[in-house]
Amino acid sequence: MMALLQVMLYMCVVSSITALPVDDDDVVIVGDDSNAIEDSDVIDLSGLGPEAFTYPKNESGDALATWSESSLMNPEEMSFYGEGDILIPTYMRNAVRDQTSRWPNGHIPYLIEGNFNQDQRDNIMKAIADYHRLTCLRFIPYKGQKDYIVFKSANTGCWSSVGRLGGRQEVNLQTPGCVSKKGTVLHEILHAVGFIHEQSRPERDDFVKINYNNIRSGSEGNFKKSDSKRVADLGIPYDYNSVMHYSEYAFSKNSKKTIEPKTGGMKVGQREGLSRGDVKKVNAMYNCKKEEPQTGWVGSIWQSIFG
Repeated sequence: MMALLQVMLYMCVVSSITALPVDDDDVVIVGDDSNAIEDSDVIDLSGLGPEAFTYPKNESGDALATWSESSLMNPEEMSFYGEGDILIPTYMRNAVRDQTSRWPNGHIPYLIEGNFNQDQRDNIMKAIADYHRLTCLRFIPYKGQKDYIVFKSANTGCWSSVGRLGGRQEVNLQTPGCVSKKGTVLHEILHAVGFIHEQSRPERDDFVKINYNNIRSGSEGNFKKSDSKRVADLGIPYDYNSVMHYSEYAFSKNSKKTIEPKTGGMKVGQREGLSRGDVKKVNAMYNCKKEEPQTGWVGSIWQSIFG
């Protein structure tokens, strides 16, 4: 009976990693001082297209100003950058070319400059706390380091670059939309850490259907798949519940679904927290030590399946 239960749990969790966002008592990550990442360990950006190499746009800010918590789309899906919310400054195009780097040792200096109220600032800090609790990434208060990220709140939408570009690197969280949920902050930070969107994976057509007739004009490129030769899946299955997955109505022109999961009952686009797949991808990319489950039934199930 116990063996049957474990098999059933395995099928539910592993087939597409659809677990709910990780809870506080699920898992703790032990940092690994040996996870230094060389500058040559780069992230390929060549599939993003010219839309990603641009400048902050008031057009995106104006669109986001119409967003509310009852909107069908996530706030970052209102923008007009690469894949919606990926922006690499035009002045860095020649320097970055088609590649960007990961953060050495998983250490990311940060500074908060935006005009955030206390609740909004708390959501930023809660997102950072999640990375500290679940991964070996460490966000370090900025003290003159050469490379760092800056959280801003300009009226230009939700956007971030991908990976470490070098020098000052902005993560824009327009208020109130981009900081209304911790998950939106987690999403933009994951771009800065080095990840693109989940539905851009080469195998995504096996898991979701894209309804191109419902996509707003000019946003079709946001649904382009990445080349399998340029994207590493890090051994993690396609994740419907990833905080990096578009919602079902992303960039819709008619309030109809642009993305439909092919597995019945699945939902996409949650912005509550990191999924277990998100955690495993970060820890794989940054060579973190294996997750150490807490005691209790959640930890026991996690260990029986993944241990």
